[in-house]
Amino acid sequence: MITEAQQATINEALNILHNTLIRGVEFNNSTTVKDFLALELALLQQEVFAVLFLDSQHRLISFEKMFFGTINAAAVYPREVVRKALELNAAAVIFGHNHPSGNSEPSRADIAITRNLTTILNIIDVQVLDHVVVSPIDQTSMSESGLI
Repeated sequence: MITEAQQATINEALNILHNTLIRGVEFNNSTTVKDFLALELALLQQEVFAVLFLDSQHRLISFEKMFFGTINAAAVYPREVVRKALELNAAAVIFGHNHPSGNSEPSRADIAITRNLTTILNIIDVQVLDHVVVSPIDQTSMSESGLI
């Protein structure tokens, strides 16, 4: 269990990242992506599906926690992802979500929604670069695993 002091330190680090480092950072390698998403999602108690919206140089435009679920599922609505990508004029996206259970292996549902979103976003010329599943223990990149 995380202590109040540790949570305060994590919150401070997140604030520093958001306010000074993240906007404009290039998310062009899986280590950067996994580290960022682990910081954002690993300790959440409910499943959260998030999207990094990127420009054509893979620099961060916006990080959005878009869908919130229960301890083992979150409903993802492709229409909302498309709407936000168009609103932000994103050229690429990276998906991330957490598995509070501790297992970072993508489920069949995770793979299916990723393929569905990839198909839909390709129509509007938005590239899906990766989908990272985060647990309190580790992270799994679907791109590195050959699932994208």
